[in-house]
Amino acid sequence: AEFAMSIMEYSGGAVLAMTGRNCVAIASDTRLGSQAQTQSTDFEKCFRITDKLYVGLAGLATDVLTLSAQLDFKHRMYRLRENRDMTPKTFSAMLSNALYAKRFGPYFCEPVVAGLNADGSPFVTCMDLIGAPVDTDDFCVSGTCTENMYALCESLYRPDMEPDDLFETISQCLLSAVDRDALSGWGGVVHVITAEGVTTRRLKGR
Repeated sequence: AEFAMSIMEYSGGAVLAMTGRNCVAIASDTRLGSQAQTQSTDFEKCFRITDKLYVGLAGLATDVLTLSAQLDFKHRMYRLRENRDMTPKTFSAMLSNALYAKRFGPYFCEPVVAGLNADGSPFVTCMDLIGAPVDTDDFCVSGTCTENMYALCESLYRPDMEPDDLFETISQCLLSAVDRDALSGWGGVVHVITAEGVTTRRLKGR
């Protein structure tokens, strides 16, 4: 019998978000594939919405691009109407609604939202492809190697990490997880969001 791959796994990819003390980090690998064939090694899956808010989209690459453009548009329209940026909580409610509205022909994406609230506290949430949210206060994972990422995050995560420790921890979780997955990897990108701004670092990986 021929192996049937889930459409969610077709492009490969891994996305991960993690909280620290008044900071939050979001990371993704950079592989784009068609099943087992690698097409590109610089396909980033984390998108800036504001300096305090990022969204990571794991799933089918066409829908990753479509949905990221759609979310950027919705946020710009909100800013024109309201004269302010969306808070992470508002943004994830909007994203959840947008996904659920398309539930009968969904975007094949499982988003991870990471940002800082107005009081500087970290916010992370992830949802499935029809927008059912899971808010956590530690970490969120999405992509083709979620089991690996969960295992590493459960082992390495500590509450209230400073930005540098957070970067180190999320990078090790991502790199070690994608090493054991054929559909994700080829390096990574990590964004660490603090009140002062965003630090982006690129990781080399296999």
